Amino acid sequence: MKRLALGSLGGTLSMRGDAAEVGIVPKISAQLLAEAVPGLSRLAAVQAHTLGLSPSASMSWVDVLAARDWADTMVGDGADGVIITQGTDTLEESAYLLDLLWTHPQPLVLTGAMRGADAAGADGPGNVLAAAVAALDPHTRMRGVIVAMQDRLYAADQVRKVHSLDLDAFQSPDKGCIGRVQEGQCSYAGLPPERLPALVPTRVQQRVALLEAVLGEGPEVLHSVLESGCEGLVVAAMGAGHVPSSWVEPLARAAVHRPVIIASRTGAGATARHTYGFAGGEIHLQRRGLLMAGSLCPRKCRLLLWALIGSDALGSLRERLQAYGGGVSNGS
Repeated sequence: MKRLALGSLGGTLSMRGDAAEVGIVPKISAQLLAEAVPGLSRLAAVQAHTLGLSPSASMSWVDVLAARDWADTMVGDGADGVIITQGTDTLEESAYLLDLLWTHPQPLVLTGAMRGADAAGADGPGNVLAAAVAALDPHTRMRGVIVAMQDRLYAADQVRKVHSLDLDAFQSPDKGCIGRVQEGQCSYAGLPPERLPALVPTRVQQRVALLEAVLGEGPEVLHSVLESGCEGLVVAAMGAGHVPSSWVEPLARAAVHRPVIIASRTGAGATARHTYGFAGGEIHLQRRGLLMAGSLCPRKCRLLLWALIGSDALGSLRERLQAYGGGVSNGS
C-alpha cells in the first residue's frame, strides 16, 4: 500500500467555533482532519502530523522552513507523496517558496479550505482528498510543489488567490490550471516542466521590501523603505510595469547596491518590454538597471529574492525571472 504523509499547519481547514467563542479558530489536529476525509484511508497508509495550529496570516519563514524539513523527513522515511494543509491567506506564497526549495521527485501538494470544518458545505475534506490523489499519482512526480483546490491542480509559480471568500478562490490567471482530479484520477495538460536547481537558504533574517506604486504617491515613502535596511526591493508597479516619474532616480540609485524588481500589480499579464518610452515606463526603467518580472507576481518576486539572497545565489536572478515569468532586463 502506498504511503502518504499529511502535515497540518492550521488555517480555515482546521477551524471550528463553539458557543463560547466569536468566530472560528484553529482546533482540529492533522489526525482528526485525516479521519474526516471519506475514502482517504483506502488510498494509502496515512501518517498525519500536526505541525502547527495557526491562521496563515501569522505564519513566518520559520514555519515554512520547518514544514519543508518535515516533508524532507517524510520522503526520506519512504512517503510516496506529501500533503501540507494551511490557511489560504498565504497559501500561494508558501507553495512558491517551498517549490524553490523542494529537491525531491516525490510530489508535495498544498491545499486548504475556504469554509470552516463545521460549515455547511465545508470544502476541506474534498480538497484534502484531491490533494491525496494528486500526491500519490505517478504523473505528479517531478512537478515540484503544486496546489490542489476545488479538484484543480495549479503550478506553484502561477497560482494566485483571487477572491477573499469564494470557494473558487484560486486560479492561475495567465495559464490556467495544469491538471484536474476527476473520478479519483489525475489528468495533466502536459509533461512536467524542466526544474531549476533547488535553493538552499543558509540565513533567514534578510529583508526584502514590497512596495506598491499608487496614484499621487511621491518618492518619500520609497526613501523610507530604502533606508530601512532591506537587501532587495520589489515594486508592485502600475499597469505593465510603470512607476511615477519621481521614483525613477531613487530606484536607479537603489539598484546599484541591491536587486530591484519591477512587477505588475494588476493580477494578470506580464510587464512590458519595449512599448512605453515615458519617464517611469518600462523602457526607461530597464535602461536604469531595473529588472522586469514578466508575469511573476510581486509577492512571488519577493519570495524569490529572499531565497536567492539567503542562498547566496543572486547571480541566477535573471535566469530565474526569465524561467518563472519571462522577465527581462536591459540593465547592467
